[in-house]
Amino acid sequence: MLARVRSGALMGIDAVVVECEVDMALGLPYFNVVGLPEGAVRESKVRVVSALKNCGFELPSKRITVNLAPADIRKEGAAFELPIALGVLAAAKLLAEEPLGRFLFGGELSLDGGVKPIKGVLPLAVAARDGGYHGVMVPEANAAEAALVEGLEVLAVRHLRDAVGHLSGDKPLSAFLREPPGRGRASAHPAPLDLCDVRGQADLKTALELAAAGGHNVLLCGPPGSGKTMLARRLPGILPTMTFDEALEVTKIYSVLGLLGDTQSLMRERPFRAPHHTISDAGLVGGGPATRPGELSLAHHGVLFLDELPEFRRNVLEVLRQPMEEGAIHLARASQHVTYPCRVMLVAAMNPCPCGYFNVPGRTCTCTENRVHDYHSRVSGPLLDRIDITLQTRPVEFHHMGRGGTSEPSSAHYRERVEAARERQRRRFQDEPGVYCNAQMPTRLLHRHCQSTPRAEQMLERAVRRFGLSARAHDRILKLALTRADLEGHARIEDIDMALAIDCRQMDRRGWLHVNTQGGPPRALPAFREPGDP
Repeated sequence: MLARVRSGALMGIDAVVVECEVDMALGLPYFNVVGLPEGAVRESKVRVVSALKNCGFELPSKRITVNLAPADIRKEGAAFELPIALGVLAAAKLLAEEPLGRFLFGGELSLDGGVKPIKGVLPLAVAARDGGYHGVMVPEANAAEAALVEGLEVLAVRHLRDAVGHLSGDKPLSAFLREPPGRGRASAHPAPLDLCDVRGQADLKTALELAAAGGHNVLLCGPPGSGKTMLARRLPGILPTMTFDEALEVTKIYSVLGLLGDTQSLMRERPFRAPHHTISDAGLVGGGPATRPGELSLAHHGVLFLDELPEFRRNVLEVLRQPMEEGAIHLARASQHVTYPCRVMLVAAMNPCPCGYFNVPGRTCTCTENRVHDYHSRVSGPLLDRIDITLQTRPVEFHHMGRGGTSEPSSAHYRERVEAARERQRRRFQDEPGVYCNAQMPTRLLHRHCQSTPRAEQMLERAVRRFGLSARAHDRILKLALTRADLEGHARIEDIDMALAIDCRQMDRRGWLHVNTQGGPPRALPAFREPGDP
């Protein structure tokens, strides 16, 4: 007697359809699970047998073998317990097998037959839709998550008896009712942190607006208390609302890790992740024994904030180079190869020196020149080259600290401008799948979209020659200038757009650390200007 039930195994953030074959044959009573099962899957046979007995089903004293095919894919978690239980009932002729072929099943069983929530329901539902199945049967707590996939019948079950009653036709279940679809854009909750809380720093707010409008990476270098962390934590408040497709990608990652809230089915807000500098490389980009997503993928379509950047271990920072360029991290292990998406805005903050007061007016730096250079050398040139905006911050002036200071623009003001710029980019890249903003634009599209005035082109050429910029820095300046043109509504890149883009890459310039080593009062690096510029 043989029965087949379909479920799914996670491979990265996707699910592969797994066929649970249940064979019941003569022999000594024995229950065996094969097909590369992990520990929790091997233990499932005990829970399945107890749940079936406590639900009143009498199993024949026979040899039961469960094969999870394909056998070369590791099976993890407790999601296979519901399909195994149903397969055992079908093999024992206590349940018809025909209705089992129309659904994918997933659920953990308690000893009394209750169906508990599981991880990775959204990838399971996507696999059911792509595989042509009629629907999915999942725990009631995961039904809203599965219902995000359209064109699929979602059956929510609380107990094993509910599943058996529906499949036998005795007590049919009603399909789970979806919430009104947010096709297009998902509404976001108001951001709890607002840029109006930051006093002064108008130039830094302009730079963050530019970064948010084009999805550009940012590095803020300045003394303690100059507002670096405060500004970074308010960046999500000015980012545009995620599209439905973006939100679905982020939700799949959080579903795989079981990080969705009890009442949350769709990730509506852009993620903001701020790992501590003691994190390992596997914790940042993913990996480990189970090859799970790391903080980089958890920040997909959001912000990854690295505070105290030089304090991160060198090997941890270097693994960011390839994912930042490709927007995906490829993890190759002996047992499997998985790819996780990681289109993130990297926002980093650092002090100018170990003591924190190099080139700060009114403060004395106690660090030697060699110590300052050693501190900055912890961040490699190739990584720095992949950051679009690198700025020096300065202490907040007293007249901005007082209560009588002028009111600051709110995050809503910046967000309105950012969304208008992103809408121009959406129209620009509507035929380019996976490209949502200027920072993600591939090199092949630069000449098509980055049209500059002759004067702006000359400014870029002079900057490349004067500062010794790389080809990557040249391309990133072009993308940054295009974002500035989108913010201002320019049809092409003007000279003022190009000048601002060049000024936003201060740490690319040769000798920028030497601005205060010759004595005299501390001073900031001068902006890029040419004779005759306004």
